[in-house]
Amino acid sequence: MSAHEVVATYLIETYLPLEQAAEAVAGEQSTGTFTAVARETPELRERFAARVVSIEELPPTGNPDLPGATRPPAPPTGSPGTGSPGAGTPGSADAAHAAGRTSGRVRVAFGLDNFGPSLPNVLAAVAGNLFELRQLAGIRLLDLELPAPFAERYPGPQYGVRGTRELLDRPDGVLLGTIVKPSIGLPPEELRVVVRELAEAGIDFIKDDELMGNPPHSPLADRVAVVTEELDKVAARTGRRPMYAFNITDDLDRMAANHDLVQAAGGTCVMVCVNLVGFTALAWLRERCALPIHGHRAMTGVYTRAPQLGIDYVAWSKLARLAGADHLHTNGLSNKFYETDEEVLRSITAVRTPLLGGYETLPVLSSGQTPGLAPETYRRTNITDLLVLAGGGIHGHPNGPAAGVTAMRAAWSAATSGTDLDQAAAQVPALREALDKFGGDRV
Repeated sequence: MSAHEVVATYLIETYLPLEQAAEAVAGEQSTGTFTAVARETPELRERFAARVVSIEELPPTGNPDLPGATRPPAPPTGSPGTGSPGAGTPGSADAAHAAGRTSGRVRVAFGLDNFGPSLPNVLAAVAGNLFELRQLAGIRLLDLELPAPFAERYPGPQYGVRGTRELLDRPDGVLLGTIVKPSIGLPPEELRVVVRELAEAGIDFIKDDELMGNPPHSPLADRVAVVTEELDKVAARTGRRPMYAFNITDDLDRMAANHDLVQAAGGTCVMVCVNLVGFTALAWLRERCALPIHGHRAMTGVYTRAPQLGIDYVAWSKLARLAGADHLHTNGLSNKFYETDEEVLRSITAVRTPLLGGYETLPVLSSGQTPGLAPETYRRTNITDLLVLAGGGIHGHPNGPAAGVTAMRAAWSAATSGTDLDQAAAQVPALREALDKFGGDRV
């Protein structure tokens, strides 16, 4: 990759020759249009046109066509091969393969002269109109290679793994956290009781739910006042103060004011729903932020869920890290959503892989996490630089949230030390009760 290029990797599915489809992507996203135009000189194209770097044909994916994709004319009824058993219906994988749809991994280089080191403008290039091209039956941005000028423009995470550990005084071990439950409905004084119980039980991290913004029944200012006051009291008694991530997601002017409110009260973390404000707003906040930014991935499924369309988590997470997220949700093993364990592990690896020489971000595991998942999660990740969030897995413990924290801590202690979970449960009643309710290893 040139120091003056962004290289985007795509999964392309098309009924055209792959080379033709790849050139359509490169042209549409740089100098091209549907016809030659005045003043489009060879010299201009040489400097500004995107170029196809490589094409790797792949086996058929079996994905359905995107709506409106250009297909070859259907053969007349009765033609050889039509109506035969197993031929499939129009739009099926069999029919698509029979009609000549091909799949390929395509790398396209975009010159930095076209847009400069700018998050919104690089997205216009690598993920702009291409999702609408008729020439493509499927198009997914898989990965991005970004040149050094982006590192000069965007400082990225301010705290990351090490800074978060320092603030928590937890130099090693898996970090354990939870989400306030119920997600919506608790007035501030009830929230105070929940926070006190969790903090006294030794939780490392507590966060607002992504649905909890600045509602009339629990205004952010009131939550900040109550939570920081209670955490200060617990710290005075126990010597430990968990991190609380207040959801400051809002319009730009309010988001900055929300951050300042949290900081002035002595808060130690803010949460932003990355997709709801956008990468540019996240980067804008990062420039003004003095606290760790907990990056929530709400709405990421819009980009990642359909295999033949959108932006893969690998590419998405690079942009979120570049914009300044100190923590990023990756989902967890045996989760309640659509992702497989292999996809989750790939997301964890993506967040931990160095980007432009740094951009250290803490992976956040969530969704259906219980004590029984600790051994398999540790076996398959082999790391402790994780923030594991258990909502129902803590608040749903038969003896309450404090027992839920104890059970999670015991499970992860057993997992990292190689102790059998049932043996650990024999010594820790809260863990035994959790395993009886939620089950053991559910992977």
